[in-house]
Amino acid sequence: MSEPQPASDPRGAASAPRRLKPAPLLFEPPEATSDPEHFFDLESIEDPKELLARSTELTLAFRAAADRATEFQAMAAAHLADPRRFDRLPLSVIAERANWTEDYAAKMVEFGRGLLRGGGGSRLDATTD
Repeated sequence: MSEPQPASDPRGAASAPRRLKPAPLLFEPPEATSDPEHFFDLESIEDPKELLARSTELTLAFRAAADRATEFQAMAAAHLADPRRFDRLPLSVIAERANWTEDYAAKMVEFGRGLLRGGGGSRLDATTD
């Protein structure tokens, strides 16, 4: 399988570079994640300027990760719905597995087909129905 291409930018530019580099998403130690108030050590930052900068970095990183995960969901849905597969799944089954509506599953399959063709498809809203 070829490397997937990023989807086009919703603002119209085909591959507009992001202005801010997303912060790396580092896994937190298990003892830190057991504390519900602990979130990437943001609660320990006292300077509001630093807190805004770090939380903005994390927001951008999570958005980038969500966009990428959505692209992989779409490609997987396209593969599963491929009529050339003897074990292809109907849209209703794909929708159920991904917790989507059938209409959204159809859009994701089409988006995934565009990504697999290398065309990028059209941008979708990353929220699930």
